[in-house]
Formats: sequence, structure tokens, C-alpha cells
Amino acid sequence: MTKPSQFFSEKEFTSKTLEAVIRIGLILLLLVWCFKIVLPFVVPTIWGVIIAVAIYPVYDRIQKGLGGCEKLCATIYSVFALALLIAPTVVISASFIETSKHLVNGLAHNTLSVPPPNSNVRDWPLVGERVYGIWNQASVNLKGTLKEYAPHIRPISGTLLSAAAGAGSGILQFIIAIIISGVLLAKSNACYRFTLKFFQRLSGENNGLLFTNLARSTIRSVAQGVLGIAIIQSVLMAIGFYWIEIPGWGLWTVLILVFAVAQLPLLLVLAPIIAYVFSVSETTPAIVFTIWSLIVGISDGFLKPLLLGRGMRTPSLVILLGAIGGMLLSGILGLFVGAVVLALGYELFMAWLNRDTSEETHETG
Repeated sequence: MTKPSQFFSEKEFTSKTLEAVIRIGLILLLLVWCFKIVLPFVVPTIWGVIIAVAIYPVYDRIQKGLGGCEKLCATIYSVFALALLIAPTVVISASFIETSKHLVNGLAHNTLSVPPPNSNVRDWPLVGERVYGIWNQASVNLKGTLKEYAPHIRPISGTLLSAAAGAGSGILQFIIAIIISGVLLAKSNACYRFTLKFFQRLSGENNGLLFTNLARSTIRSVAQGVLGIAIIQSVLMAIGFYWIEIPGWGLWTVLILVFAVAQLPLLLVLAPIIAYVFSVSETTPAIVFTIWSLIVGISDGFLKPLLLGRGMRTPSLVILLGAIGGMLLSGILGLFVGAVVLALGYELFMAWLNRDTSEETHETG
């Protein structure tokens, strides 16, 4: 026979279990809901954190020069950074629009023409004869060439159109990230204390400061040694493209930026452009452009020591995978965020791995 005390204890257990399930379910629902709300802002927020950490040394000097006024310094930084973002965006967008109008009007009125190729094009290794034939055919009968190669051109044009459509949202994310970085810089001390507490909770009191400083140094190294140099190289090449009047120079500038962030050789993009310039331009301007392109292409070799003072420990493969994976996941902004985040994860993992190994070695000794 069931005792009353046993009956009530089972009933109380069921009631408490049901109550706990309801509480956990509500908490999970709230967490999922909050996550979905902030999901569109995750990548811009991370990029804002990266910018704030990377720019803080310069910001700190400016803040001290302004008498320690954090809000004023953060406002000046935000306005200046937004101007640096918007100005080249407007110029590159104008290049896209101008090139698109030229192509559309030329095709509509049958006035679009392609200059004939130089005979040197035939000497290009592997693809010279093929490129020369298609180029020459296009210079004689552009419409017929476009119709013939339409199945091959259509996927490329679709990719370019989708990329252009996503550029607007990418610029908006950049703007949000800059505003977030300004807010974080204005509260830099509080943010540092929060980060320190987070790593102390995650890895213990003794390793909190170690991982905090490692995260800071990694972000600055990648931001300055990879992203900063990539921006410098793309700006310099944009000047060269604009001077030599490369059609669609804005698109090639963006491509240079992608290759530079991914740590891929810029000559993969510049070599065919140089060949094109020699085919349509005078010899002297073409030589000047070639020299300029080669200098920019190898400039990372002497820019990294100037910006970093020492080499980065993060392997280039990690940067490459982070940049490409981030771009596939989150577009142009992910190109920057992915490189830094994967490098940070790699460095933190290696520090944790080496710390455990060194501790075991010390105990054994």
C-alpha cells in the first residue's frame, strides 16, 4: 500500500520537474528570440570591436591631446572615419554607374567598340592565341561575339550583379560598425574590464589577463599587418587604374582589396591588366603603370615591418581561410571580420594548447 508521504513526495517531484521544464523552456525561448533580434548586428558589432581595438593607440594619443575628453574624441573619430568610408564609396560607385551607362548606351546604339589587340597578346603563355582570337573577333563584331559567348558571360554577369546588389547592405554594415567602434572607444576602460572579466570566467583568474592581452595584440597585428596594408595597396592601385583609365577601375580596385586581404599575390590580377594596358596605351605610360603596379604588388614586404615592427605569428593559410570563409558567409564585411576572427581563434587555441603542454612539462621536470 502506498504511503501518503510517498504519494506527496512523488507529486511534489512531478510538480517541481514540470515547473523546471517550463522555466528552462521560457529561458531558451527568450535566448533564441534575443539571438534572432541581434543576429543582423553580430558581424557589424564584431567589426566595430576590431576597429576599436586596432585604432585605440591612435585614439588614446588624440584623446590626451584634447585634454582627456572621451566623448569629443569619439565624436571626432566617428565623423572622420565615416568621411573616409563614404568618400571612396561614392567615387567607386560613380565608376560603376559610369561604366554601366557606357556599356548600356553603347550596346543600345551600336556605338560600343573594342580596340584591336596588340600582336604581343599572341605571345602570352598558354592562353595567348585564344585570347587574341576572341579579342580580335570582338573588335570586329562585338555583338556577334557577345551572342556567341553569351552562355559563358551570363553566369559571370549574374555574379557581378548580385555582388553589386549586396554592396549597399555591406556599406550600411560598415557605417554601423564605425558608429559602434566610436561608442566602444568612448567607453574603452569599461570595455577592457569587461573583456578581462570574460576571459577570467572562461579560463580562470590566472589566465584572464594573458588571454585578454593576446586577443588585443592579435587583433591589432592582423588589422594593421593585413587589413591596413590591403587598404593601402587597393588605394594606391585605384590611383594607378584611374590615371591609366582602366575601364571599370572601381571593380578592379575591389578585386585588389579582396586579394590583398586574402594574402594572395596581387600579380594574379595585375598581370592581365598590365598586358591590356600595353595593348591599348602608349609605351611610356604603360611602362610607368607597370612599374607602379609592381611596386604596389610587392609593397607588403616593406610595409609590414613599418606597421608591425615584427612579423606576425599567425600563418598566412589561417588568414586566407578566414578571409575567404568570412566573405562566403557574410559578404564583403566578412572578408575583414573572418580574417581577424579566425586568426584570433587560432592564436587563443595555440596559447591554450601550449600552456597545457608547458604545465605538464614543468610538473614532470
